[in-house]
Amino acid sequence: MDMLIAWLVRTIAFGTIIMYGALGETLTEKGGNLNLGVPGIMYLGGFSGFAGAYLYEISVANPNMVLAAVIALVCGISASMLGGLIYSFLTITLRANQNVTGLALSIFGKGVANFFGAYMLNGKIATQTNVYHVFHANIPALAKIPFIGPVLFGHGFMVYAAIILAILMNHFLKRTRAGLNLRAVGENTATADASGVNVMRYKYLATCIGAGISGLGGFCYVLDYNNGIWATTDQIEALGWLAVALVIFSTWKPLSAIWGSYLFGLLYWLYQFLPSILGLTVSSQFTDLVQMTPYVVTIVVLSITSIRKKRENQPPAALGLAYFREDR
Repeated sequence: MDMLIAWLVRTIAFGTIIMYGALGETLTEKGGNLNLGVPGIMYLGGFSGFAGAYLYEISVANPNMVLAAVIALVCGISASMLGGLIYSFLTITLRANQNVTGLALSIFGKGVANFFGAYMLNGKIATQTNVYHVFHANIPALAKIPFIGPVLFGHGFMVYAAIILAILMNHFLKRTRAGLNLRAVGENTATADASGVNVMRYKYLATCIGAGISGLGGFCYVLDYNNGIWATTDQIEALGWLAVALVIFSTWKPLSAIWGSYLFGLLYWLYQFLPSILGLTVSSQFTDLVQMTPYVVTIVVLSITSIRKKRENQPPAALGLAYFREDR
């Protein structure tokens, strides 16, 4: 039973990280931009949030942890949005290839985070900031309820904020004028432009805000799941690519990203917990094979939606296409 609880707790923690990345990319893609730089943006969000809190803590005699949390959030979101702004300028203004730019941004974000992170580590294996206590705090009375306590209530506020964000994004895209305009830009940019929608503004805002949301995934990994410890790791990159896969798996629907992210989190740790629960011993080759499961599931879903060709399950029609106003 303890092993099953640990599996579910890890599922929700990792699912939340993936969900943030997927929600940000969903908003970006609804505007017609395909940003494959999500892993790099998550690195920027994670490292910048950590660096902001850490530098504040070491510069003040008695640091206020709430203020440190605010500083961390501002730094993390700002750095992520800056990454989105770079991508926007290159692909929207200069009309560079979106796939190549996104991949370059992914490498750039990881490189920048690890480069400056190496200076902060200064020869140490890892460096920690105490602000993680704010992000990891829960309600002890509820968290101690047998079984459901640690699974449902043993998490920090960012887990519940991700669910609320998904619900709000769904409402924005379906029920607000700005959301409908954004979807119009992603479906038929020329028609939206002809009807008076400021295409450039919507694309820039969707991409930059989407990048800020995606960056919260890396932020959540470092300052919540990893207990405020920064160490150069490839796990953020893996979760970033899972976030990109989740956008396809959820068929560009924010509400579907909620349960999809938890399914991905469950499958991600399948190799570690299921054999232990069943009392089995597995080889390293089997472990590598099982870790491919989320991507295999995404390919299956993509194949099914392509065969059925339901319009509501298809990507925005103008996704990945540079817009030339003169071609209208």
